[in-house]
Amino acid sequence: MSTGWSVYIIVLTVLNILGCLWLLWWTSRRRPDEGQGPATTGHTWDEDLTEYNKPLPKWWLNLFYLTIAFSFVYLALYPGLGAIRGYYGWTSEGERAQVAAEEDAKLKPLFAQYAAMPIESIGQDARALELGRSVFSHNCATCHGSDARGARGFPNLTDADWLWGGTSEAVLATILNGRQAAMPALGSALGEQGVNEVAVYVQSLSGQNVDPALARGGAQRFGGICAACHGPDGKGNPALGAPNLTDAVWLYGSDFASIVETVRNGRNGNMPAHKGLIGEDRSRIVAAWVLAQSAKAPVGAGGSP
Repeated sequence: MSTGWSVYIIVLTVLNILGCLWLLWWTSRRRPDEGQGPATTGHTWDEDLTEYNKPLPKWWLNLFYLTIAFSFVYLALYPGLGAIRGYYGWTSEGERAQVAAEEDAKLKPLFAQYAAMPIESIGQDARALELGRSVFSHNCATCHGSDARGARGFPNLTDADWLWGGTSEAVLATILNGRQAAMPALGSALGEQGVNEVAVYVQSLSGQNVDPALARGGAQRFGGICAACHGPDGKGNPALGAPNLTDAVWLYGSDFASIVETVRNGRNGNMPAHKGLIGEDRSRIVAAWVLAQSAKAPVGAGGSP
C-alpha cells in the first residue's frame, strides 16, 4: 500500500470515529428549552399528534461509547489504519499461510510415501491416482478442465499428443518448472500473401482440402522459415514445444482464420511452474494421474481442435 493511500485511510477512519463521538455528544446534550414543557421536533400530524424530541437513554449512549472505545483498542492491536500493522502484526495473508502450513504438515506423510516411488509405479496405485485427481482438480482444472480435456489454447491431457514430450520425466518437468511457448509473429516477415499461403500449406499437412497453388507457395515459405522449429516434414519438435502439424490435434483451431492468426501474430501460451505451489511430491502424483489419463487414449487419438 502506498503512503498516500495509507494516509487517506487513516484520516478517513479517524474522522469517522470522531464524527460518531460528536454525533453522540450532540444528541445527548442538555437543550435550552428543557424544564419548559415537553420538547418536540415541531412536526404535527392529524392536528394534534406531535413527536417528542428527547435524548437517547444514558445506558444506550454508554453502549455506543463502549463501541467507540473498543474501536480504538482494536486499531491499536490489529491493522486498520492504512499500512500500520498494529501491535500483534496480524495479517490475513499471514493467517492463511499459517493454516496452510499446518494442513501441509498433516498431509506431508501421506504424499511423502510416494516420493521415492517411480512415476510409472505411482500410476498403478489406485489411492495415489485418487490423490492425483484431487490435486489436479484444485490446481490444474482451471485451465485444463475438470476432465483434463483442455480448451482452446489449453492442451488436452487425455490424448496421446504431447507438445513437450509424453515421458514421465518430461511431464514432471512441465509441472514443476512450467513451459513458455514461443511461436513468433511472422506477419511482417511473410507479408499478407505469404501468411495466407503458409496457412493453406499447414492445412494441407493435416490432410485438409486446400488450393494446390497456394499450398505450393506456402511449402516454399514454410521450408525457409517454419521448418526450423516444426521440421521439414511439419512433425514438430518436443524439445522446443513445436507442435506436430500433420495430425488432427489443434491447440488453437484448424480453420483457416485461426491458423492465419497464429502465423501472423504468433502464440505465447504459458504453463506456470507449480513446484513452489504444490511441491515436488504432489507434482509427481499429478504427473502419474495425467499420464494415466493419456494411457486410456487409443494410439493416434486426436484431441480437441
